[in-house]
Amino acid sequence: MKKGSLVVAFIISLLLVGVLANLQQASSESLTSRAVGHHSPNHSLHQPLASSNAYNTSKQRSPQPSAAPAKLASTTQHQQIKLFEQTVRNTQRLDGLFALYRDRASNKLYAEIKPEQLNTHFLCTITLESGLGEQRVYSGLPLADFLFYFRRVNNTLQFAVANVYFRTRANDPLQRSVRRSFSDSVLASLPITAYHPQRKTYLVELDSILLDDFPGITPLLASALGSPYTIDKDKSHLGLVKSFPLNVELESVYSFTGSGSPDQLPAYVTSLPDHRTFNLRVRSSWSQLPTHNGYRPRKADDRVGYFITAFQNLSDDSPDGPFTRYINRWHLEKQEPTAPLSPPKKPIVFWIENTVPLDYREAVRDGVLMWNQAFEKAGFKDAIQVQQMPDKASWDPADIRYNTIRWITSFDQGFLGMGPSRVNPLTGEILDADILIDSGFVYYLKQQYRSIAERNPMRWVSSLATLIDHSSLCSYGMTPRYLRQRVSKPGQSIRVRATSQSMGTDDLCYGLEAAQQFSMGALSLSMLHNASPKSTEMKQYVQEFLRMLVAHEVGHTLGLRHNFRASAMLSPVELNNPTITHRKGLVGSVMDYSAVNIAPQGISQGDFLRIWLVLTMSGRSPMVILPIQANLRNQKQMH
Repeated sequence: MKKGSLVVAFIISLLLVGVLANLQQASSESLTSRAVGHHSPNHSLHQPLASSNAYNTSKQRSPQPSAAPAKLASTTQHQQIKLFEQTVRNTQRLDGLFALYRDRASNKLYAEIKPEQLNTHFLCTITLESGLGEQRVYSGLPLADFLFYFRRVNNTLQFAVANVYFRTRANDPLQRSVRRSFSDSVLASLPITAYHPQRKTYLVELDSILLDDFPGITPLLASALGSPYTIDKDKSHLGLVKSFPLNVELESVYSFTGSGSPDQLPAYVTSLPDHRTFNLRVRSSWSQLPTHNGYRPRKADDRVGYFITAFQNLSDDSPDGPFTRYINRWHLEKQEPTAPLSPPKKPIVFWIENTVPLDYREAVRDGVLMWNQAFEKAGFKDAIQVQQMPDKASWDPADIRYNTIRWITSFDQGFLGMGPSRVNPLTGEILDADILIDSGFVYYLKQQYRSIAERNPMRWVSSLATLIDHSSLCSYGMTPRYLRQRVSKPGQSIRVRATSQSMGTDDLCYGLEAAQQFSMGALSLSMLHNASPKSTEMKQYVQEFLRMLVAHEVGHTLGLRHNFRASAMLSPVELNNPTITHRKGLVGSVMDYSAVNIAPQGISQGDFLRIWLVLTMSGRSPMVILPIQANLRNQKQMH
């Protein structure tokens, strides 16, 4: 072969190698792009468990590359921007955690998702803002809370719930197995309406998720009412929409219609003018998880009764098993770490809702502030504060930024109080709490007095039976074994899951027990002491009962479970001795199911419900309140 031909052949071969290399790179990038579109985030569940930010959501998988969806790939940047601007032209823009665009004329709501917000965890809490006033469908009830994230798949953004129940340490090869073995839950696939090439953001319509059965309320209604109801999308609409730097507040107004089938008639709901249809308002709060705030999860100790956040740490091969249990607690830090008594950097603030009657606001306030006695034992001054919600407040009680004490009104007085809280499911840090107090306790007092005054004891029996019947779980005793047995029976899983989910770690059973205790105490007071509902003695009883009820529910929002040993602290002879009860209280803990103390005939009446919280927190309990460093020395003494 001639020299010139060799040179030409060599050049051609180089060109072919370059083309093949480019094709291989393009193919690799295409595969990577498609694969990333289906990955769930790194959950930050795989960080070292000993780290102070063990599950820091900022340390997630690299964000997906931002690019126009395939349906817009052939358009120019100018055309993409024009489409984006046309879509939001007649909308109201709300800046915040997510930029929202609301078109009231068409009842549409759009969200602009930044590229760094893909594959990033956010907290969703869902609250029933309005209810039916009966059959466990009460306003203010928590419906769900979970971690979610957006991930891009082709021309859509998926709204996915993160599976936080199985975790590994960082860089553990088991991470790959966990991703393959366990699934997240995709609640919705939102089509990408427009793409902004300069901001590299995606515009998606939220109506499809917010007006669908996003909270999973349909099976809850079927369980509570005993008859199926479905969402009528033609009569449903979006309500209040607000956006703030760390959270967005989204309200859905659902219209429900009973089944048209003759075999499944709508339930008869006494409180409705027409039981075939009704509306419910549901609040969804999407908020940013706290990161780099110094919070350190604390492992649970069987000797201290706290609600827990549990998961399987598959990297843990210790003899104790793979389960890790963190207690649920607030993040409190001293302003002066070395001071024996110091205010916290950020106190726990409860707001008394403006619906609470004026006559009871002082008792509610006192019930909350009683807990400062306990926190002082742990070195915190004024750890809990109380403020009054203005009559014309610009915020709503369901806003996740506010801890509230809400006053609800029900028709059947199913419970008197409930103390739910929302926690970070990665760490157990309590982020929000909303206590529910049912106004029915005053009604019950009057009702039971009439039962005696009118000499009609069957009214008392009937009302008590109705009260007990309103909780299928409390009637049997709500234990994990009972729940498993019920779930294992055909047709029971939906009902048990719905009821237990609505209760969660909330103390609905105590609310029912409290209703019975309150009524029994009022009844005994009327019979033994001839006290009418308007007497000074009866008013004192109501105030003390409400103070105790609020203190008990606040205890639950602080993470505390029950303490059933506390009621055995005093002997019957000591119960009506004010010298003893003013110093020790009637029972050792407000977290007990404490009965009303009614003195027998011939004995001077002492305290009805005096409880000292200091006794609740003395001994080991402050371990979970003390700052982590100050607590290490005490832990050594415990073991």
